[in-house]
Amino acid sequence: MPFEGQWLVGNTPANQIPSHGTTLFGTSYAFDFMAVDRKTRTAPSKSWRTFFGVEQPELFYSFGKSVFSPIEGEIVSIHNGEEDHVARRSWFTLLPYVLSQSSRIRKGHQAIAGNYLVIKAKEVDLFVAIVHLQKDSILVKEGQSVTEGQHIANCGNSGNSTEPHIHIQAMNTLDFSNGSGIPLFFRHFTQREKEQIKKRTNAFPNSGSVVSSEKIPAE
Repeated sequence: MPFEGQWLVGNTPANQIPSHGTTLFGTSYAFDFMAVDRKTRTAPSKSWRTFFGVEQPELFYSFGKSVFSPIEGEIVSIHNGEEDHVARRSWFTLLPYVLSQSSRIRKGHQAIAGNYLVIKAKEVDLFVAIVHLQKDSILVKEGQSVTEGQHIANCGNSGNSTEPHIHIQAMNTLDFSNGSGIPLFFRHFTQREKEQIKKRTNAFPNSGSVVSSEKIPAE
């Protein structure tokens, strides 16, 4: 897992393929993860802005959380400098954002991914991309070797993101625009779903479940 602690699973190929409703930009088997507390909340509080306006990304547990390399490999591409924008949980703000999606797609993968890095897996032609990173949080450089579990960046809210989260995907090429998604299974993790806690191996985590690389306490 590219994180520590407990994270809520959003889009996942366990529930549908393509997981994000499109094969564009190599996202067929992509995952979204949001940090949560014991009550499965992505933020500690709500206000009138939650229901009618926009909120600052710093309010959310995910924002600024450490992102760790899920594999051993080499950093082959980095994009940084995109601003972390406001978060949207209200339908008053989500609907116009959704309606403007096509304009962001036309701008290309950088408008969708925001700040990102791509890791080429060691000894195999597989590329893992982690996107929506926090501005100026990337700790590695192109050409640098990384080990599994190394702190490489922080979670942000850049690019096509309505709430701070980690988006991770595997592709058959470095090129987002022409690449195809590849199934990415997580070696081992703990999953809490419908009050049931179980350990899983080499699997896709289920949407709506809470996952962790450590033991999850019962509610």
